[in-house]
Amino acid sequence: MIAGMTDTADHDGTTPRTERTEATEQAEEAPSPTPRERRIAAWRNAPRVLARLGFLAPLRERLALLEAAGDAYDLDETSDIYGNGVVEALEKRVASLLGTEAAAFFPTGTMAQQVALRCWAGRTGNPAVALHPLSHPEVHERNAFSQVSGLRPVRFGNEPRLPTAEEVRGLEEPFGALMLELPLRDAGFVLPTWEELTEVVDAARERDAVVHVDGARLWECTEHFGQPLEEIAGLADSVYVSFYKSLDAFGGAAIAGPASLVEEAKTWRHRYGGTVFQQFPTALSALIGLDRELPRLPEYVRHARVVAAALRKGLEAGGLPWFRVHPEVPHTHDFQVWLPYETEFVAETAIRAGEETGAMLFANHWDPKGPGLTFTEVYVRAAALEWTAGDVREAATDFARRLTGT
Repeated sequence: MIAGMTDTADHDGTTPRTERTEATEQAEEAPSPTPRERRIAAWRNAPRVLARLGFLAPLRERLALLEAAGDAYDLDETSDIYGNGVVEALEKRVASLLGTEAAAFFPTGTMAQQVALRCWAGRTGNPAVALHPLSHPEVHERNAFSQVSGLRPVRFGNEPRLPTAEEVRGLEEPFGALMLELPLRDAGFVLPTWEELTEVVDAARERDAVVHVDGARLWECTEHFGQPLEEIAGLADSVYVSFYKSLDAFGGAAIAGPASLVEEAKTWRHRYGGTVFQQFPTALSALIGLDRELPRLPEYVRHARVVAAALRKGLEAGGLPWFRVHPEVPHTHDFQVWLPYETEFVAETAIRAGEETGAMLFANHWDPKGPGLTFTEVYVRAAALEWTAGDVREAATDFARRLTGT
């Protein structure tokens, strides 16, 4: 026997299980990662991405966010109980930013908007809510308006954009509230012009309706409108804002508006089960987001326009027969990319590109939009500021060539 080698055969001629074969068998028995798991792993491991989304980060990283809590709030204060303390401080901060009399914290946006519109329905005497069919409550909330809150959605407008003043005036039945999602996420994070928005609000007033803004992403609208937050919020009778979609908080939302409406909303918040015993981790993370992220959002929006333009050039240089970056000039720091391929093929190509190059250009999931057509949402955050236009073009060209096989 050669020195250094091990005799692995038993006396009966069989080969015993070694540590290597046991590990191999365990690996074979383990389930393969799903495409989503691979995508998230590639995103986490990639040195370069366009956004480091907090909600996809490991728990250790998420908890580390609270290390900055002492800069956002006095941690020697007594913790919150059923909505006081740090929660009240957050509510006052939001009301100040939006220029409203008051604000109420909610654990979810779905609950917040139902409560706000339910309150308005009681005051106007009309439970009908006019809204675009692509609005969040219609697409993502399992008919919560009608099934839980006694509201009746009245859908109008078929184009992937916000409704026009003419469409509001032409609605064939009365409605108590007009709900405007700013930006309209499922249409491509699109916004009207400031003039169009003010005309739509005026048209709703002519119909004796109140105006509620679904402002889950309202924070990043100032660059497009060229108006401060308080001017935008001031057009509406009430506004909902989210703390995690742009501000990277743990969750949470708020309704802002007249003090009497907010007081009533807090009563309904309790009835809906939203007055949680303690909310300090979420409230602190929201305050941190207002300090850290809110001032940077206009910069993200401006850079999203650079990214979108470079993407178009790179995809064209890579030989794609057709594609669409929508909107062509992003209205916020998020936008869509459409490609003429099957969803699974594009998703796998995006994952492999991230794994092999370390540059994760498309880190979000892809969804079908029809036979041979798929799309994804592109988010531009602080991490994207490290990408030059040339970096984006290069990554987009490589991605396109992977799709076309050239």
